[in-house]
Amino acid sequence: MRTGRTVEPLLEALDLDRLDDVTFRSRAVIDSDQRVFGGLVVAQALMAAGRTVGQTRRPHSLHANFLHGGDPAAPLVLRVENLRDSRAFSTRRTTVDQGGAAIFTMTTSFQDDEPGLSHQTPMPSVDGPGGLPSWRNRLASRARYGTIAHVEWTALEMRCDDAAVSGENPSLQVWLRTTAPLPDDSLLHAAVLAYASDLTMLAAVPLPDETDLPNGVVIATLDHAMWFLRDLRVDQWLLHDQTSPAAAGGRGMAWGRVFREDGLLVATTAQEGLLRPRRPPHDAT
Repeated sequence: MRTGRTVEPLLEALDLDRLDDVTFRSRAVIDSDQRVFGGLVVAQALMAAGRTVGQTRRPHSLHANFLHGGDPAAPLVLRVENLRDSRAFSTRRTTVDQGGAAIFTMTTSFQDDEPGLSHQTPMPSVDGPGGLPSWRNRLASRARYGTIAHVEWTALEMRCDDAAVSGENPSLQVWLRTTAPLPDDSLLHAAVLAYASDLTMLAAVPLPDETDLPNGVVIATLDHAMWFLRDLRVDQWLLHDQTSPAAAGGRGMAWGRVFREDGLLVATTAQEGLLRPRRPPHDAT
């Protein structure tokens, strides 16, 4: 049974104020971190872009770049530029400003439903979400990864399969869903998945490394991409299977696949982040 935790703060944050046809303002920041959570900015930018295209067109891809950290105490202004409207596709560029400076930009493409080829890679063999530990509990027991993410937002229920993180090609497999049902709005479900995906992807980057960094790492998302392959519901269990193909130069790359519980692949993800070794504390002596 789902808990009494609520999705209302997240829904409020994604219900943007519309200032004119192409300009929006966020009304809420739902986390208490020192910076606005990057996944929330991606989700808000997707909602803003989606509100400028026809209702029959669903997002099929997004490519985001984080320019500066956002201040949770100040509102965000989202401006949408129309790059293309064709017979089947619409493309938008959304720039997020704070205090007159751009902190984020994202290009999103939308498409009408069309018939075509259909195939996918198989879902990995994993245990279902029932009985698995929560994401919060995993971080509490693994200090090595605890600096990657430390908040389980109240809108999300997340569980992880620790058995998959070891071996030659370790992966991070997280089951996720919202803690309550969401409205029947495909744009909203895509935005909430974008929000949730940013929480765990950089946690996959340290898995192949055998040596811990004694002082931890400074972490920030640099860019984020998603491809929505099929319609999805994020208020039903989804498996986000995440791996890291490479890390170099203080940066790490993560790839992910998102499956429904019945094995259907509904989205893919990619993210690059800064993972810079933290300097040792200053020794006054």
